[in-house]
Amino acid sequence: MKKLRLFTPGPCMIPEDVMLAMAHPIDHHRTAAFRAMLQDVTEHLQWLMGTNGTCLTITGSGTCAAEAAIVSTMTPGHKALVCRSGKFGERWGKVCDAFGIANVKYELDWGFGFKAEGVRKMLDENPDCDTVIVTHSETSTAAVSDVQSIAKLARERDLLLIVDGITAVGAIPVKMDEWGIDILITGSQKALMLPPGLGFVAVSDRAWRRVDEGSTSTFYNNLKAYRKSMDNFDTPYTPNNVFVRGAQVVMHRLKEEGLEGVWTRVAACANATREGAKAMGLSVYAHDPVDSVTAINIPNGVDEGPLRKSMRNKWGVQIAGGQDHIKGKVIRIGHMGYVDRFDALAAVSALEFGLLEQGHKMEPGAGVAAAQKVLVERLGNK
Repeated sequence: MKKLRLFTPGPCMIPEDVMLAMAHPIDHHRTAAFRAMLQDVTEHLQWLMGTNGTCLTITGSGTCAAEAAIVSTMTPGHKALVCRSGKFGERWGKVCDAFGIANVKYELDWGFGFKAEGVRKMLDENPDCDTVIVTHSETSTAAVSDVQSIAKLARERDLLLIVDGITAVGAIPVKMDEWGIDILITGSQKALMLPPGLGFVAVSDRAWRRVDEGSTSTFYNNLKAYRKSMDNFDTPYTPNNVFVRGAQVVMHRLKEEGLEGVWTRVAACANATREGAKAMGLSVYAHDPVDSVTAINIPNGVDEGPLRKSMRNKWGVQIAGGQDHIKGKVIRIGHMGYVDRFDALAAVSALEFGLLEQGHKMEPGAGVAAAQKVLVERLGNK
């Protein structure tokens, strides 16, 4: 018997009760029952994102949600500083370019997160920028940016801050209102433990004033249309009501565990994985590692493709490889969502088996022992 455990940084493993909820017969979406369900999901999104602002559910991926946020706020006359140190930061710059939105690209080497000092310097050099776009957790590099300090800077300068929280929300601390984030986005297939297909956008009152000041050429991704429908907890276009039903179950799961509990669990699994990797003689790729996903450098003498294939086909653990210029050089292991301490140990164990199969010199069991030590220290008997 072989059980598949999914550790890719999206899509992530889905709990059984969530899958069963989505397997119920489909209902019509223009009903009081759907509106009540969407209202419940929306109120839980506010809790999850730490905001009293408007939370919108869009049928589409996280990129769909990000495009909606960018295009709806970046109307003619505005200019963005786009922070790019991985595939997804680069994507938000491409969205700006595709819609003719004025922007300046702030580049860092992959694996590094953005800090307020660097953003401040770029803004000083580009005083016409009135918006900052930053990725909190860069999924492609497993690096984290200091969004809290960047948000403080943005408020000091009366700038709008748009944050990609796609592998942050529900995995690591994110406090939208407390920190001063104007727009926060995420997607269903990450820490929210659903299939790909829903994007979520939280919008502050400051951001709505920006949206209302201008007009945008986009149709489906126009945030004004979603806000209007949300007056009655409805959607302007056909929603994926099956996934909304699943989201309702997920939200109640998360509420039961509590945000602090979620953040503690994810951090423990991430640190256990990183310490396990080090005990196997490996190194972590990111200079500023995030807890939602870990990128690990492939050592000399190990072939990344066969390693991942063997981990999946022989030991039932599916992980991800690198992207762009780090493809074949790193592996990525997710810790978000439906991942507990025993899943983390399984991932480390499968990695050990795969490395030993390729002749990597290490003490069998060293990685698992190091990982278990962290889990005991971090979680105890909780």
